[in-house]
Amino acid sequence: MIEEEPEPEPREKTKIIGITGGIGSGKSTVSKYIEEAGFPVYFSDIRAKTIVNDDPQLQQQIKELLGEKSYDESGFYDRKYVGDLVFEDEELLLKLNSLIHPAVKVDFEKWVSEQTTAFVFKETAILFELKLNETCFKSVLVTADDNCRLKRVMDRDNKTYREVETIMLRQMPEKDKVKLADYVIYNNEGLEELKEETYKVLDEIKAL
Repeated sequence: MIEEEPEPEPREKTKIIGITGGIGSGKSTVSKYIEEAGFPVYFSDIRAKTIVNDDPQLQQQIKELLGEKSYDESGFYDRKYVGDLVFEDEELLLKLNSLIHPAVKVDFEKWVSEQTTAFVFKETAILFELKLNETCFKSVLVTADDNCRLKRVMDRDNKTYREVETIMLRQMPEKDKVKLADYVIYNNEGLEELKEETYKVLDEIKAL
């Protein structure tokens, strides 16, 4: 009599850790440290930049919303043109995001299905704004004092104080994000301290 082979154990569902932070907080640096530690990280903003160029249906929807000039003569998404259009128009920005976010969601779900680690990280600036934290196992906030963030962005992007302040004021207040986050990494010191704090949080997550 041939014995039947036992059914394979079902794979445990991959746990998603959301990682976020306002402009100049250092969330991208923290995400890179996490990636270096061996955890897959989905960089939402970077993926979105690819998707708006690679998804024909999304391209057409954006052109219908913002006009043909939203893509340049070479057929690439014109971030500066689009940014200028939506910067002072909150309603238009919401409409644009309502097109891009679902496409990113589909891309993320496909990416998660291809991972083999117990934990994966999703980096996004709007984790709490879109309530994406509700679909995450845990959430990590990277934050810093407003003055630190202002100076970093001014130095990095060659922007004026007023330009950076305007962007910061349009984002969810840090105090509100702190209340929602499961883990908070403060980035007011140097890179060594930031890396050390990141690894402390990683150790706590791995122990869950």
